[in-house]
Amino acid sequence: MTELHALVPAAGFGARMGQEIPKQYLPLAGQPMIAHALNALCASPDISVVFVVLAPEDTLFHTYDWSHFGDKLQTLFCGGEKRSDTVRNGLIASELEPDDWVLVHDAARPCLKQAQLARLIAETRDDAVGGILAVPVADTLKREDGDGRIARTEDRAGLWQAQTPQMFRAGLLTQALQALPQVTDEASAVEALGLHPKLVLGEPTNFKVTYPQDLMLAELLLREGNR
Repeated sequence: MTELHALVPAAGFGARMGQEIPKQYLPLAGQPMIAHALNALCASPDISVVFVVLAPEDTLFHTYDWSHFGDKLQTLFCGGEKRSDTVRNGLIASELEPDDWVLVHDAARPCLKQAQLARLIAETRDDAVGGILAVPVADTLKREDGDGRIARTEDRAGLWQAQTPQMFRAGLLTQALQALPQVTDEASAVEALGLHPKLVLGEPTNFKVTYPQDLMLAELLLREGNR
């Protein structure tokens, strides 16, 4: 029987936050930001092991107490220059079976809810390809002309905004990332193999913290959820 695992790439810095420490360690609702992603994944009864993939020179992760996760949380110090490198290196180092499922989740998406995670697993675990959480694009989209002006309005029909986790078989995802390392998410690499991952409806609250103002919104959502 195949197992489900999670992998959290956390080897980057997040320069757009303008902070002196890596984004994943910024304080958020009383914990480092990465803790909220790890809490969500480790709380899932469907997930066997959560691998967090860190930069080889990372000295901050073990300054926090992760003992409450027990053996379910495992660290891999093999992160690469790009996110795709980190995920690929983590997949290789984890030595998972090719048919095992892996849910790759951003350390900077702290507001993932158990219901969203359970929905992704339930709707994807019998899929031939895999799938991702995503939300339909709601805003009107404008194409820039290269000079800071609107060239045209894009048709948003059928467009979805990708989120994480993104759930694929370990063997397939490793193959895809080795064949196409220049991607910004795992689904793009799988798509390049000619496959079509499933879209599983997520929620806008599962957003990625990218800019300083995003921290305030995430703080509000997390504190509201804990009431």
